[in-house]
Amino acid sequence: MKTKLKPLAYLLAAAFALAAAGIAAYAPATQAADDKKAEAPKAALTVTTTKPSNASLPIKLAANGNVAAWQEASVSSESNGLRLTEVRVNVGDVVKAGEVLAVFSADTVNADLAQAQAALHEAEANAADAAANAARARTLQNSGALSAQQISQYNTAEQTANARIASAKAALASQQLRLKYTRVVAPDSGVISARSATVGAVSNAGTELFRMIRQGRLEWRAEVVAADLRNLKPGVSATVKAANGSEVIGKVRMIAPTVDPQTRSALVYVDLPLNAGSKDAPFKAGMFASGQFELGASSAMTVPQQAIVVRDGFSFVFRLNADKHVSQIKVQPGRRLGDRIEVLGGLTPDTQIVVRGAGFLNDGDLVHIVADNLASAAAPARAK
Repeated sequence: MKTKLKPLAYLLAAAFALAAAGIAAYAPATQAADDKKAEAPKAALTVTTTKPSNASLPIKLAANGNVAAWQEASVSSESNGLRLTEVRVNVGDVVKAGEVLAVFSADTVNADLAQAQAALHEAEANAADAAANAARARTLQNSGALSAQQISQYNTAEQTANARIASAKAALASQQLRLKYTRVVAPDSGVISARSATVGAVSNAGTELFRMIRQGRLEWRAEVVAADLRNLKPGVSATVKAANGSEVIGKVRMIAPTVDPQTRSALVYVDLPLNAGSKDAPFKAGMFASGQFELGASSAMTVPQQAIVVRDGFSFVFRLNADKHVSQIKVQPGRRLGDRIEVLGGLTPDTQIVVRGAGFLNDGDLVHIVADNLASAAAPARAK
């Protein structure tokens, strides 16, 4: 019985030995595969890429300046020593040329006017009598009834009477002009910008009563450095932005012939639309405004706005290398058009750059590239 069991024991021992050897051989292989898998690098982010493209971008010149009246008119009193009885307009009112703005008391002027009219009638009556006497004297000139001296006196009296008529007419015209001056009228159409007229005040001739913006026209006086003046000329369009964000389109009327020796800048006068100076318009004379001159367009290399990352005050893009790693490249941004930004240097047209996910990358990161429509569904999360 013992003899029969020995071969079976040997067979079992051999089987266990082979199984142990197989397990021992498989374990190192599995461990090596696991170690190799653990050593494989992981992509930091799933991103999309693109290349710079050429686009036609507008050329603009930014400037700052003040809004001012195109021309201001000073409306003054032409009456002396008269009392102001009525003021018909106030600041902000739109007036037309010839419209009555204020009225002075005309009582004294009317009395002087009546006296001047009476003096004229008296002078005309005296002149008529003198003319009749002179006519009679001339008819008796050959009869010898009157001496030559008497005839000359009658003729002189006639001429003197006529001169007094002319003098009386001039005095009457002066009083009529004074009566006209009791009504202060607008010299031109425009907007009243200041008022110093007060009812009851006695003004002297030349006292300013109102100030008005002629024709309601405003202009933007932009300060432009001398180096940029060569790019500007009359007729160039400019977009002017008010303090409240409103924008209007104006045109350059003229460029100042002199440059400020301290600031090295010159004034560029830009005409604003006529309604810009209305009562409810966003632009007011004296306010500060910024704007841009439209100087045409030029070709430029642009990249999507998402591709530019701002760090430490500088702009960067991430270039995709052949090994799927990225390199951080410093660039100089320029003009902006919609969601694209001009790149002035640092890139070539065939450079592959990261677009979506660029803000989460660091220099040297390994990335996984997907199509743009798939990247929108992928969350930009850094692999752990």
